[in-house]
Amino acid sequence: MISRDEFNTIAWNGVWKQNTSIGQILGLCPLLAVTTNAVNGIMLSLATILVMAIANFAVASLRNFIPHEIRIPVFILIVAALVTVVDLLFNANLHELYLVLGIFIPLIVTNCIVLARVEAFAAKNPPLQSTFDGIFMGVGMLWTLGVLGAMREFIGNGTILGGIDMVFPSLQPIQLLPESYPGFLLALLPPGAFILLGCMIAWKNWMDAKAAERARLKPPAPVATAGCH
Repeated sequence: MISRDEFNTIAWNGVWKQNTSIGQILGLCPLLAVTTNAVNGIMLSLATILVMAIANFAVASLRNFIPHEIRIPVFILIVAALVTVVDLLFNANLHELYLVLGIFIPLIVTNCIVLARVEAFAAKNPPLQSTFDGIFMGVGMLWTLGVLGAMREFIGNGTILGGIDMVFPSLQPIQLLPESYPGFLLALLPPGAFILLGCMIAWKNWMDAKAAERARLKPPAPVATAGCH
């Protein structure tokens, strides 16, 4: 079983403290390449969450049977098998989106986020904790890519959820700015992604600094003393 405090720590580390995109700055290739809109970033993140959760569970369950000397090839083999399944599912059920995401679904195999969590956490912890670690590390990636994609799409095209019809055919993108909006091409290019990612990293650092300052100024809790009777 997993205690509530342990669960909260794993969740906080994955979603914020050790956020893979704006904390550890890992997996920049898909981060910069597929976040031209929010839908691409969210769907790639969901695929990554699925792979990370199952891979972490599998590695944690088998960690005592995997020789230390060959652990990395075994980890890659497990991740590659899961990515192949996800790749085929995308191709069969979301073919248009599959064509948009292209090589970045198979490249989940070599994504340093996946391999880092398998090696750093799943290989050293029980299956349940490892599964939650994979899920919440993926959730941290999901909200980061979703926000970055939404900002790039809004600034670049004036829309939100472009490409949502590839996932839900009955839905259409939301036009937030007038259709006459000429767009801002830089936001849709890699330099724009770097600039906005830098702003998100600066915002996280500012939030962490403010939290540390509040913790420093917080008065200490009163110490209970035994009274005389």
